Amino acid sequence: MADPRAVRAWCLYDWANSAFACTVMAALFPPFFRAIAEADGLAPAAVTARWGLVTGLALLVVALGGPVLGALGDALGARKRLLAAFMASGVLATAGFALLPPTNWRLAGGAFALANLGFAGSLVFYESLLLHVAPRGQLDTISARGYAWGYLGGGLLLIVNMLWVTMPGAFGFAGAGAAVKASFLSVAGWWAIFSVPLFRYVAEPAPVRRGPASRVWRDGFGQLGRTWRDLRGYRPLLLLLLAYWLYNDGIGTIIKMATAYGGEIGIGTASMIQALVVTQLIGVPSTLLCGRLAARAGARPVLAGGLAVYAVVCVLGFFMSAAWHFFLLAALVGTVQGACQALSRSLFGTMVPRHKSAEFFGFYSTSGKLAGIFGPLAFAAVSHLTGQSRLSILLLIGLFASGAWLLLRVDLEAGRRQARIVEERDGQVERPAADHPGVE
Repeated sequence: MADPRAVRAWCLYDWANSAFACTVMAALFPPFFRAIAEADGLAPAAVTARWGLVTGLALLVVALGGPVLGALGDALGARKRLLAAFMASGVLATAGFALLPPTNWRLAGGAFALANLGFAGSLVFYESLLLHVAPRGQLDTISARGYAWGYLGGGLLLIVNMLWVTMPGAFGFAGAGAAVKASFLSVAGWWAIFSVPLFRYVAEPAPVRRGPASRVWRDGFGQLGRTWRDLRGYRPLLLLLLAYWLYNDGIGTIIKMATAYGGEIGIGTASMIQALVVTQLIGVPSTLLCGRLAARAGARPVLAGGLAVYAVVCVLGFFMSAAWHFFLLAALVGTVQGACQALSRSLFGTMVPRHKSAEFFGFYSTSGKLAGIFGPLAFAAVSHLTGQSRLSILLLIGLFASGAWLLLRVDLEAGRRQARIVEERDGQVERPAADHPGVE
């Protein structure tokens, strides 16, 4: 049985960091960046291209370091300490948005890249802790619960921020610009405060191996190649990773580029924020429902259905021209976004040896981000070459279709058996939960 207090604390980190994903990444920072870049003299399509470049390069930095850091977290028993370091850097960078000058798009892009590094880096260790708070049979439901809490927490703060931005005078702000900067500060505070329970109630798993700190760090920086070579022996897991790289690139591109694209075709910031609130509110019950469906029917068919919905979203997005279209697409995304991400995480977790959780989740998280560079950069390239971004949307259909095709070819049972065999081989079969709180 799972420790309920540890599960709640783990889920609360999704509640905490989703404020960054919702208010900053999806809602306010893309138009904030657009205003700075246009004031700096860039044309609308060029702004979309620069935004794709900024997000792509930020992902590259995270992707290159994640597997190394994951292996170090396993070796040092330092998952929570490394999570705290990345979380703190993300919080401080987000608070720093309020100090950005109005006409320097390069500085704004650099600040966002730093904040995104903190956000994405912390998720490497947060996701690896899932295997240590959830029993095997509850991975789907607890992973989905985390995403649902994230939708709720991120959505609640987004509603507050939306009210600030659309009615700044009613809340004592000098204008919408001041309300946007105050929203960035609120995200930083929200993220920091609601992270505290995880550090207090989730136990740090024991290190995989011990030795002098200098040796562990030196070995860690040779880990990337070893992790890749190790993963090549887990053929079902590797095929699942490849599928994830493809379809998650499509999901990530929609998250990162939606408001930038909406701004380019003339949809107002207020309308886009309201549509994102719709996504959040629909996402809470939809994610919980999909988690329950996955517990009964299996994660893979539910995940494949979600990818089909995403392909439909891409087709409709090509024809989008009015604010109500954006609302419709936001509602459709809300029905499947959390489920696709949560079930991808739990499906991967069922095929990972527990004592390699941070190492493999480091590779999962950051290799997914490395693969995810293609979508934003392709979006940027098409925007730059054609002067508009509409054609970029059609590229995403191929990512969802190919990812779903590979997903359906994964031998899940073989992958799960292999993970248990490796645990037994390495003497890493864990004690019952009564002797080891927070761990199955």
